[in-house]
Amino acid sequence: MAPFLRILGIETSCDETAAAVVERDAHGRSNVLSDVVLSQLDEHSAYGGVVPEIAARAHVEALDTLINEALQRADVSLCEVDAIAVTSGPGLIGGLLVGLMTGKAIAKAAGKPLYAVNHLEGHALTARLTDGLSFPYLMLLVSGGHTQLILVRGIGQYERWGTTIDDALGEAFDKTAKLLGLPYPGGPQVEEAAKTGNPDRFDFPRPLVGETRLDFSFSGLKTAVRQTAADIAPLTEQDVADVCASFQRAISRTLKDRIGRGLQRFRAEFGHLDEQPALVVAGGVAANLEVRATLKALCDKYAFRFIAPPLRLCTDNAVMIAWAGLERMATGVAPDDLDVQPRSRWPLDSNAQALISYGKRGAKA
Repeated sequence: MAPFLRILGIETSCDETAAAVVERDAHGRSNVLSDVVLSQLDEHSAYGGVVPEIAARAHVEALDTLINEALQRADVSLCEVDAIAVTSGPGLIGGLLVGLMTGKAIAKAAGKPLYAVNHLEGHALTARLTDGLSFPYLMLLVSGGHTQLILVRGIGQYERWGTTIDDALGEAFDKTAKLLGLPYPGGPQVEEAAKTGNPDRFDFPRPLVGETRLDFSFSGLKTAVRQTAADIAPLTEQDVADVCASFQRAISRTLKDRIGRGLQRFRAEFGHLDEQPALVVAGGVAANLEVRATLKALCDKYAFRFIAPPLRLCTDNAVMIAWAGLERMATGVAPDDLDVQPRSRWPLDSNAQALISYGKRGAKA
């Protein structure tokens, strides 16, 4: 039986600065003592997207204060935590450097082990924190940087069943919003505009629907939206609403096909499981109600549990980083050396073929 553990988590991979203190008891149950997140939305909104240099500078200015606040809210000192867990990839290299260097300094000064956590692993394991989920299960990660369908077999055991071959789903939402003149961040703006739109007005493409492979593609859909907007310009408010509604409809039907095939594959490979299988959705796009409704209906059809952690744990946060560190610690994974380096690219499944690009820092997806 694993011992009682407590970890300080740090997250700075993109445009949220976050710190948290989380506990794991001997039975694997979680207790979130503090969860502090500072969004940089105001700093980046004028540019229509995240500016890496601004993000890194904002992390430098805020991180020490947030860590102190997280410890104070948890009513613990550094002496009372068992380890430091910090995101070391993937993400914007400037932000990763800020968080990792801070985590190293704290670990060195306090004499605590350091766990350099893969941000994606944090998402993958969140459902175990919130729902006590057993392995194996499927996870759909849909965010501004990632769209992946991943088999989660265990701690450090991940198989990528599908990934985007071009744009991530969150990126497609943001770019669609931008070309329609909607403010940043684009995802919530598209969803809001779609509420008053006609989803049947435009028949947008649904890339890869019908194919047996479980990958995703959203570039063609984004291009179709751009061409349609140009054809009917100047756009009225109703035009924008109709484009957004039709765009969301195409997304939903694409996910219905792609994820439906994934659920069938899981059933075929793990039909022997005693427990009901589960699909976990994580990432910022998991907040979209139409996406959630589509996935929930699929899970009902194939008798899967549908697990969507609370929104604050779907987007970037330090709770999931702390929890990933706790899970690794509890299973006996050795801590990282203090010379560990940040990785802007760090796929969960290192054996999967890179479909987007491959650079000096490794596979993008």
